[in-house]
Amino acid sequence: MDSLRGGPSAAASTLGRYLPLMSVAALVLVIDQWTKAVVTGYVNARGGAPVPILGGDVLIDLVHNTGAAFGVLPNQTVLFIVIAMAIVTALMLSYRRLAQGPMALRLGLGLILGGALGNLADRVRFGYVVDFIDVRWWPVFNLADSCIVIGVILLVVTLTLQVERRVEQT
Repeated sequence: MDSLRGGPSAAASTLGRYLPLMSVAALVLVIDQWTKAVVTGYVNARGGAPVPILGGDVLIDLVHNTGAAFGVLPNQTVLFIVIAMAIVTALMLSYRRLAQGPMALRLGLGLILGGALGNLADRVRFGYVVDFIDVRWWPVFNLADSCIVIGVILLVVTLTLQVERRVEQT
């Protein structure tokens, strides 16, 4: 009966639904910010020169990205902060409805939220996003970017499978 009145069980139920989202987002945010701090300190201590890893196929190359993906629209920090805040808000609002969905969907949203918060934190603190993974054939990116892409892939695959199941059931 408490859950009908919004008592303790309703609060616990709501917290339980948001736990995967918030846990994944917090983990992504912490690891993203930690890797950026470690890489920045390491590369700066070496005079800013890129550091080859994995046999030189990948470089740790510190880049301050003032634009969006691929450096599009440089020096639009306020615009990107507003967009990131809108995305974070939309994720939080849509999650309420999607919290009953498959775990892959909830994890995907958590990855996207954590990545968006990681890059937002950079923009607010520095006015740019710290990128450092250079695979040489793709623009330099960071962990937050990777989590956003993986989260979107999880969402697309999960939603596609759900639609296919519904079509098969009809």
